[in-house]
Amino acid sequence: MLKLDERGLMPAIVQDATTKEVLMLGYVNPGSLKRTLKGGQVWFYSRSRQDLWHKGEVSGHYLNLKEARVDCDGDSLLFLVEPTGPACHTGNRTCFFSELEPSPRFEREERGPGALEELFAVIRDRQQEMPQGSYTAQLLAKGVGQVAKKVIEEAGEAALAATQGKQKEATAELADLFYHSLVLMAAAGINPEDVWQELRSRRK
Repeated sequence: MLKLDERGLMPAIVQDATTKEVLMLGYVNPGSLKRTLKGGQVWFYSRSRQDLWHKGEVSGHYLNLKEARVDCDGDSLLFLVEPTGPACHTGNRTCFFSELEPSPRFEREERGPGALEELFAVIRDRQQEMPQGSYTAQLLAKGVGQVAKKVIEEAGEAALAATQGKQKEATAELADLFYHSLVLMAAAGINPEDVWQELRSRRK
């Protein structure tokens, strides 16, 4: 059984079937893996575009699949391929052409639903400390009923903005809705992981 991460993805290492040179690392979801195995050319899931990505569709440098393997833990894949050109978008044969510096700098990727977990941690901290001047603390102090009213209010504003085609406004209102929903979870004693699990159970 294959194991997907919290985003429904798993990493796939691409290796030249003849030279054994590691060419690149990409991510697949069930849809892209199905197309890869069925069509014989590698498809990935683009995290930036949030869509399936046929490797080579722009450059013409395709990765023809020769063999697919899964690691012992079932959480990563190895594609043995026959490349029709450079694997890297820079024109290099492999994406791993840069030597690692002795003291590398790190950059954190700020993308996806991880922000919800971080925000809930802040909300829980405000709930425990109840600092003066904190909007979250003031909202929590009013009780679960008032927080629930704010969720209803924000849901209506988000729905109205979306139906009116105001995408920027709808984005801001949806952010407000997510935030107030997390505050409601804290006020009601609900663990977000229970909500995430409920959502996972609905994937079909």
